[in-house]
Amino acid sequence: MRFGPVPLSEAEGAISAHTVRTPGLVLRKGETIAPEAALRLGAEGMREIVAARLDAGDVGEDEAAAALAGRLTGEGLRVEAPATGRCNLFASVDGLVLVERAVIDAVNSVDEGLTVATLPPFRPVTAGEMVATVKVIPYAVPGALLREACAAAGSAALGVAPYRRRRVGVVSTLLPGLKPATVEKTLRALRGRLDPAGAVIAAEERVAHGAGAVAEGIAAVRKAGIELVVLFGASAIADRRDVIPGGIELAGGTVEHLGMPVDPGNLLLLGSLGDLPVIGAPGCARSPHENGFDWVLRRLLAGLPVTRADIVALGVGGLLLDTVRRPHPRIVR
Repeated sequence: MRFGPVPLSEAEGAISAHTVRTPGLVLRKGETIAPEAALRLGAEGMREIVAARLDAGDVGEDEAAAALAGRLTGEGLRVEAPATGRCNLFASVDGLVLVERAVIDAVNSVDEGLTVATLPPFRPVTAGEMVATVKVIPYAVPGALLREACAAAGSAALGVAPYRRRRVGVVSTLLPGLKPATVEKTLRALRGRLDPAGAVIAAEERVAHGAGAVAEGIAAVRKAGIELVVLFGASAIADRRDVIPGGIELAGGTVEHLGMPVDPGNLLLLGSLGDLPVIGAPGCARSPHENGFDWVLRRLLAGLPVTRADIVALGVGGLLLDTVRRPHPRIVR
């Protein structure tokens, strides 16, 4: 593509680089210069115009943006028609954003004229929300560069994972110092987290703070056909030999990981009973404010696997906002 001043006598079919306003004409940025427009501008005293002229093999900005967006789009997304070199991708379902970061980085590395911007991975979105945008910077790109970018994009590097798990079972342990109002507040906070996913508390048990009682509570809520178990301990999980992990194991389950590099949320436990995921909630999950519990809960509600590797990868960006209302804020003022 050639870019720069063009004599009006040679401007027909070129693309106006900037908006040009004269008393008798408005030629907008990105508009193809028609013969009558060139004549009118010449009649009003102009001799040249800054324009872009495509070379053989060049692909216009809209066509290029649409082609690249189409290669990136996976399930749960819809693509809007391109305009001004931009093609936007929108969620077609409620769920979590899926991004293959290495692919997006590879596409953005091909050439400065081809760009892709996305929401962060696993960001919750609702249907109709923009998830990504493809923007072609110049008015056209060489076809070879577009083909290279499309090859780097592979297929379906972007998507939205819809929420799949709808029925949650909750077991809360009780100690003399734990007020019933605290348990009710905890359940309200959990319902607020489940609502965006269309999920509900399908079964709820309150049991003594002991491993055997936890196992019995798990068995009771499983009878309701639940798809996820959340355990709220009356006291925080301090060790793999503590009450909550002990109760999971007595119920026939496995403790897969204890602790996470997200604060608030350090004391989260991830476990399973066969294919039924189990979360031992950290104390901060009693609060409606976002914490590490939200990050794990959302993925599980979307039916996404959460492994030890996923947990340990959360450290970068895992330091969330602190508050003086926490029992033990990080910084004592």
